[in-house]
Amino acid sequence: MTSIETLKKQQQDLEGRIQRLEKQKLDLDDPETKQSSFGDDELNLVHSVYKKEMVKIDSETIQDFPQGRGIGAKKILKGHYGKVYSLHWAGDSRRLVSASQDGKLIVWDGVTKNKLYCIRLRSPWVMTCAFDQTDPKSRNVACGGLDNVCSIYIFKDGEPEWEGAPTNASVELAGHDGYLSCCRFVDSNTILTSSGDQTCVLWNYAQSSPKAICKFTKHKSDVMCVSVNPKDPNMFVAGDCDSMAMVWDVRCPQRPTHIFKGHESDINFVDFFQDGRTFATGSDDSSCRLWDIRSYRELRKFQDVPKDEVPIMCGVTSVSASKSGRILFAAYDDWWCRAWDTLGDESGFFKLQDPVKPYTHENRVACVSVAPDGNCVATGGWDTLLKLWA
Repeated sequence: MTSIETLKKQQQDLEGRIQRLEKQKLDLDDPETKQSSFGDDELNLVHSVYKKEMVKIDSETIQDFPQGRGIGAKKILKGHYGKVYSLHWAGDSRRLVSASQDGKLIVWDGVTKNKLYCIRLRSPWVMTCAFDQTDPKSRNVACGGLDNVCSIYIFKDGEPEWEGAPTNASVELAGHDGYLSCCRFVDSNTILTSSGDQTCVLWNYAQSSPKAICKFTKHKSDVMCVSVNPKDPNMFVAGDCDSMAMVWDVRCPQRPTHIFKGHESDINFVDFFQDGRTFATGSDDSSCRLWDIRSYRELRKFQDVPKDEVPIMCGVTSVSASKSGRILFAAYDDWWCRAWDTLGDESGFFKLQDPVKPYTHENRVACVSVAPDGNCVATGGWDTLLKLWA
């Protein structure tokens, strides 16, 4: 099957050829030369080829949405005894970390379902966790919550696998005046945090005395989420309770480079697509939206459902894009995780449904995350379970 990129390139080449032929045909004054060089037959041929390629794009890509065929819960990870609030994959797409209000941070092996390590947190009111994805071999994890502190657990190099792990936080970043809503590693030395104090902070945690590098202060309400640009680590997007998403550049922390408005309620989660030019947001207004940085506008809104479906009347807790960007996974308060078609109709989606249970989870789906290699989707819920879908 022809790829989307190839078809689009062919479409652009054909459109350019049509324009050149039409221009040259009009510029030719000699009827004999016009007929012998670029006649109607050749122009019609180009038009027919163009139409065929457009049909290919419609039939082979737009209508090729998987509709959930063959996608199911392959593994269920059990071990938490409280609501799972956050999860995040490691760079190797095998390990993942989860945070629960049972006061534990658990690192899992997604293949064997084994618990690799369990860290007892000082405060059980955890809201976020993160794995260092910058190095596939990294074992460093971070978390934070209502204690206003970002706790980083650094596993020493050279130690046997998952031995010698710290029982207490290796680094504690205390500088926020409100709860820690989200944290993401930028590289092996820096981490980005967002908080209910209406700020985001970039930290250097690898120094002997960890310190804040810069602070981003133009948000007017609680900042709920951040996502680092996978193509440019100097850029990140943050969503806040003022229904705005702001794109920041760490080299210019005085003001955001872009401000996107459109949501009607709190933005709970943001996620950059792999191209680094597009990002998605999920909000309490029941919608997911797709934004483009280059055109500075909203591209798509995902909320409407077919007539035979129950309307979505609950908030979106988390979003995560597939590696290709074709599917946008969204977790909801109504116990479902929906997968939206970013190229097709805005009401086109399917649900991640357990073959035994009637929902994705048996309580609120709090988080969803696609593995870096794109082969697996993880969901976590208030039913204390993590599920791996493929």
